[in-house]
Amino acid sequence: MRKLIDILIFIGAIAFGLYLIFNLVVMLPQFGQPPKGDHLIKIKKSPNYGENSFVNWEGIHMEMTARKMSKIMKQQFKRGIEKMPDVPRDIIVRNPEEFQMDNDTLVRLTWFGHSSFLVEIEGTRILLDPMLGSAASPFPFAVKRFYDKTPLTAEELPAVDAVILSHDHYDHLDYNTIMAIKDKVGCFYTPLGVGSHLEKWGVPWANIKEMDWWDELSFQNITLTCTPSQHFSGRRGNDRDKTLWSSWSIKSPNSSIFFTGDSGYFKGFKEIGEKLGPFDICLTECGQYNVLWKENHMMPEESLQAFLDLKGQVLVPIHWGAFSLSPHAWDEPIKRLLKAAEGKDVTISTPMIGESIVLGQALPNTTWWE
Repeated sequence: MRKLIDILIFIGAIAFGLYLIFNLVVMLPQFGQPPKGDHLIKIKKSPNYGENSFVNWEGIHMEMTARKMSKIMKQQFKRGIEKMPDVPRDIIVRNPEEFQMDNDTLVRLTWFGHSSFLVEIEGTRILLDPMLGSAASPFPFAVKRFYDKTPLTAEELPAVDAVILSHDHYDHLDYNTIMAIKDKVGCFYTPLGVGSHLEKWGVPWANIKEMDWWDELSFQNITLTCTPSQHFSGRRGNDRDKTLWSSWSIKSPNSSIFFTGDSGYFKGFKEIGEKLGPFDICLTECGQYNVLWKENHMMPEESLQAFLDLKGQVLVPIHWGAFSLSPHAWDEPIKRLLKAAEGKDVTISTPMIGESIVLGQALPNTTWWE
């Protein structure tokens, strides 16, 4: 009996120690903070908030069974998959001076890799999911960027009128990037709850606008609509779906851009296309997919269908080319997408990381990954 008591005490001590370690770790600033207090009470009134968290349309979510986890782990360690380039490819590094507005009619989008863009749209400068850190994780040694440099560092970025965030995952909301740019951002536009992280990091609440699906507002000459997506959220392990995820429609008087953020394929894209389309350009998620989590990330063939549903004119594949977050080859997304588009009347632009797309001019379409 005494031996059993000693074993239970030992197990309890280990469990308590792990609990303390977990709580100490999640106190690190990069983990952010979930909504609480009056803020939480307010967002719970959203029609997209379920019993204890936000929910997708039709309640779709990824079931994480033990069997599925086993398959995922097996795939992650599978040999023979080139998850990152063997030899780092050159990327175009541009200076901040090149991002001065040429005129009020220019529409230029510069890709920083993964889902990050600097958008210049008719006199307004917007950053989308600015992730310029070296690792898509809370720790600098995990999920490293393919390249040692980015087109611009966060410190070199020019002042921007707005930052638009799609959700709070580390590959889209980067603590170090936000800390470096927060004082030169006019306003942060986020889905419900994501502003809580920004507030913890010192962004004044007056500079944060949280929006629910289908909310619309205007600033300067831009009409911004927070649109649905099918995904999930969380940064700490115990905050799953406490903040909302979204896609975004960005419209000026003469042009329109759609940003999918992260999403599985769902009927919402067709509804968005019918309500807000057509779009001059669609920044469409295409990467970090797997059949085991297709509820949350589109396969390349689905990315093409989403673009068609949205009534897009130019498709720019994003969410690839910078990090490996799935057990597929690093360049498989773009190859599969181009294969799926063969024989279809679809315009696809494939900029290098750091290269700009200017509407009305020749679109970048080199196969630079080869």
